[in-house]
Amino acid sequence: MRILDFAPKIGKSAPFPIHDRIHSSEFSAMSRICELTGKGRQVGHNVSHANNKTKRLFLPNLQNVTLMSEKLDRSFKFRVSTHGLRSVEHNGGLDNWLLKQADTKLSPRALKVKRELAKAVAA
Repeated sequence: MRILDFAPKIGKSAPFPIHDRIHSSEFSAMSRICELTGKGRQVGHNVSHANNKTKRLFLPNLQNVTLMSEKLDRSFKFRVSTHGLRSVEHNGGLDNWLLKQADTKLSPRALKVKRELAKAVAA
């Protein structure tokens, strides 16, 4: 098959409808990833009674929350999964959670707060 076979023909519509490109993940304004745990979407199947499988997404339960930092005496807004929120509460608050968490899982905003917190603890 040649590459030219996929080029749009004159008088025909484009090979992919415009609405598919607008709703794709490339153009989403907010990503569906927890800012504290890095938990994101997972891919799986819907399985019917006849064992037919169709692709589907499992999205994390993200909530917009305001978390208070006791050492910085400020509050910060994050988009956090409910699993991440439970983990923060289990570890004794935002300060303890950020200091224990690896930098690779944190979002740039959370990493900035962690650096601020490390400076405050060191001082």
